[in-house]
Amino acid sequence: MNSNELKKHHYTGLTDEQVLESRKQHGENILTPPEKESLWAQFFEKFTDPIIIILLVALALSIGVSFYEYFAGHQGIGTFLEPAGILIAVLLATVVGFFFELSANKKFEVLNKVNDDTPVKVIRNGNICQVPKKDIVVGDVVTLETGEEVPADGELLEAISMQINESTLTGEPVIKKTTNPADFAKDATYPSNHALKGTTVADGHGIMQVLKVGDATEYGKVYEGAQIDSSVETPLNQQLDRLADMITKASYAIAALIIAGRLISYFIGLEAFDWIAFGGYFLKTVMIAVTVIVVAVPEGLPMSVTLSLALSMKRMLSTNNLVRKMHACETMGAATVICTDKTGTLTQNQMKIFAPCYKTESKIVQDGTHKMSVDHLGTTSGVLLPQPSIEEDEKGKFVAEGIAVNSTAYLDYSDPNKVRALGNPTEGALLLWLHDNGINYLPLREEAEVVEQLTFSTERKYMATIVNSPLLNKKVLYVKGAPEIVLGLCKNIPVEKAEIEKQLLDYQNKAMRTLGFAYAIIEDDNSYIKEGKLVFDATLSILHFLGIVAISDPVRVEVPDAVKNCLSAGIGVKIVTGDTPGTAKEIGRQIGLWNAGEDESHHLTGTEFAAMSDESLLDRILNLKILSRARPMDKQRLVQLLQSKNQVVAVTGDGTNDAPALNAAQVGLSMGDGTSVAKEASDITILDNSFSSISRAVMWGRSLYQNIQRFILFQMTINVAACLIVLIGAFLGTESPLTVTQMLWVNLIMDTFAALALASLPPNEKVMKNKPRKTTDYIISRPMAKGILGVGILFVVLLFGLVQYFKHADITSLSNFSIRDFVVNFFNFGAGGDLSSYELSLFFTIFVLLQFWNMFNAKAFMSGKSAFAILGQCKGFLAIAAVILFGQWLIVTIGGEMFNVVPLQWRDWGIIVGATSLVLWIGEIRRLFRRTE
Repeated sequence: MNSNELKKHHYTGLTDEQVLESRKQHGENILTPPEKESLWAQFFEKFTDPIIIILLVALALSIGVSFYEYFAGHQGIGTFLEPAGILIAVLLATVVGFFFELSANKKFEVLNKVNDDTPVKVIRNGNICQVPKKDIVVGDVVTLETGEEVPADGELLEAISMQINESTLTGEPVIKKTTNPADFAKDATYPSNHALKGTTVADGHGIMQVLKVGDATEYGKVYEGAQIDSSVETPLNQQLDRLADMITKASYAIAALIIAGRLISYFIGLEAFDWIAFGGYFLKTVMIAVTVIVVAVPEGLPMSVTLSLALSMKRMLSTNNLVRKMHACETMGAATVICTDKTGTLTQNQMKIFAPCYKTESKIVQDGTHKMSVDHLGTTSGVLLPQPSIEEDEKGKFVAEGIAVNSTAYLDYSDPNKVRALGNPTEGALLLWLHDNGINYLPLREEAEVVEQLTFSTERKYMATIVNSPLLNKKVLYVKGAPEIVLGLCKNIPVEKAEIEKQLLDYQNKAMRTLGFAYAIIEDDNSYIKEGKLVFDATLSILHFLGIVAISDPVRVEVPDAVKNCLSAGIGVKIVTGDTPGTAKEIGRQIGLWNAGEDESHHLTGTEFAAMSDESLLDRILNLKILSRARPMDKQRLVQLLQSKNQVVAVTGDGTNDAPALNAAQVGLSMGDGTSVAKEASDITILDNSFSSISRAVMWGRSLYQNIQRFILFQMTINVAACLIVLIGAFLGTESPLTVTQMLWVNLIMDTFAALALASLPPNEKVMKNKPRKTTDYIISRPMAKGILGVGILFVVLLFGLVQYFKHADITSLSNFSIRDFVVNFFNFGAGGDLSSYELSLFFTIFVLLQFWNMFNAKAFMSGKSAFAILGQCKGFLAIAAVILFGQWLIVTIGGEMFNVVPLQWRDWGIIVGATSLVLWIGEIRRLFRRTE
């Protein structure tokens, strides 16, 4: 804006005093950042996990028992090893999870920096000056030019050929703005004479008076809505809650059974009651009951879940999914509905030429190749049908010159792998089309001297440029604009108008923008541009109509297949956009979501959606496919209604308008180049902006859930066996052959390695053929329960038999093992000798190796394959299995008194490994028969 315009419109702006008063009254133009939890608060939040809570209860009980045993003189300082082990399990599970999320958040903060110091041109004290964006106040008069971001919400005082990219708020890339009430768009999401914070001027220029700043802006309201704590408990947390409740009830029930059973057995046949003797017996009974509760708790489970989630976070980052919240890894696998934004998520958010139309052999032809040589471009694709006077080898350059000079857009070549259009998206699409055909527009524009130019305006709906063409050494007039307007200016139209109109209608039905092109070689010195318009009409025109192009924001190449994968996986996909119904439906058609003859009840506009009650919407919400003209809070309401129907909702989006819904969903997925508000509200950021990364995240989530189930199958089998051994020992009056330190090795170290082994299994693409699990499902499925109880009881029977055998036989080597003696002594409940250190070492090793081979069965669970399948791809699994085996040998060999073990003979190691491997081979036979059924 120059000084003459300033005088003409008398814009003086605010004085310095008025600026201070306005800032005092309305606040600064900054968004109030959300209150961030302290690191301590984030760390202690990890202790709210249901399994961690059970461990903390077990820790308290274990500490109580240890203090009693120590101060009563029953045991030494070693009695505190068990509570110490449980404490280590708790700290490992919480600390690992905390640091992985902290690392992800640091990466996110680098990705999500916001600059409030961008300079803005503002009129103050009668002069134009620049101030930082954050210093804008209500009442300021701000100038807006092409390419600039609107710094605050305001009313336009002037709008010259102004178009604004509102995709961050509404999803629409180009919105015409005007100050003329007669031209206001009635169905516009926001008033046609308003410009909103966070949007960008795509074309033209204007002057705006600021009405709202900071949190009061539409952008600010959405940002605030994104901070509301609408967190929903994840499906995995719900299932772990139920598992924790089940473990608690089961352990308490067994403990009560032990107390009741031992008290009954104490009083049966009692001749004389002695309070002191009874007190000692009762106290011992309570200790046994507490031991059962501690043994029943799967100490390794929190660590295993944390490790599984942490490994998935790391691996998903390598597939362009930056996970900020660990549980989001798994929750994606439980998603039943994906509500996706259109612009920038399904589409490229980059206007491109869909296909040019041109005349050849008196027919309108659509070219879909987009890849042509210069000569081909000149003769057939175009945008140009040159006059006979133009030489054949100049045709391509002639076409390119027309596109290059009759434009105000630019291309950004700073990243050769991703050339971007700057300025008007429609004009940028034409330049990108030239680039795709190997033509650089810039030398053509610089070499052609512009004589006169009319920039595009919404009033005349065309742009015209007269240049001194170096190709012809003559003046050439180029015109482009709305096809019906350009046609009306042309005298020479090489095809029937009806053909052109038919093609235009076809494009418009596909929600595409269209442009018409014309040219003329000027042989005289007449002026054809006067008073802001071309001075001739169709009867006097020298213009030749060249052709039309269709321009659209194309669907990302990978989206249709990714949507198909989601639908086949039983996941509903819903488009939620601020764009028009026609555009939304066309995009739905292109991605395979909206079919010809689709029931219109599957579509709602934002106005219709807002007018309906929750009760009415709940009847339609599951079948809804498209919500167009949606405002930010409409999206959030949709998510919450779906959740009330027991749906697990994932929301994808890149704009500020998506933030409330991203925050409300169980999983929010933002795009890597999305707005800072959207990324702040999300759980996962898709770095490559690819919808296919979302379907991969679903596959990762489902595979991760299966790995967690496999570990629970493995861990709970151990716990069932250990509980039953303690229970049997309580009624038989024998002590458990497994010491505290041995159980810590099994429950903490070995289980942690097993968790790593199972978490390292690669994702299985077959999970995408399954339907999403229900939120009401137990994490322990019926087949898992059968396996846990069946295998656990089988192990107990075998281990109990070993104890009975060892009590009545002096075993110095398993090479002397007798199956007959094993069977005979199984039911021999008479007094036997104590187990020797060698026998206890054999028992401990057999117990561990049974679980070791069962880990391979757990690996194959739900895979429908042999445990040996894809072992080549599971090098991590095999390596960890080798570490567990080596660790057991090391403990038995050098563990000594700490683990109550002595070294075993190599022959016995071979017998134990071979005999316990029957667990795996029996499992393989069962899986073989199931595959052949």
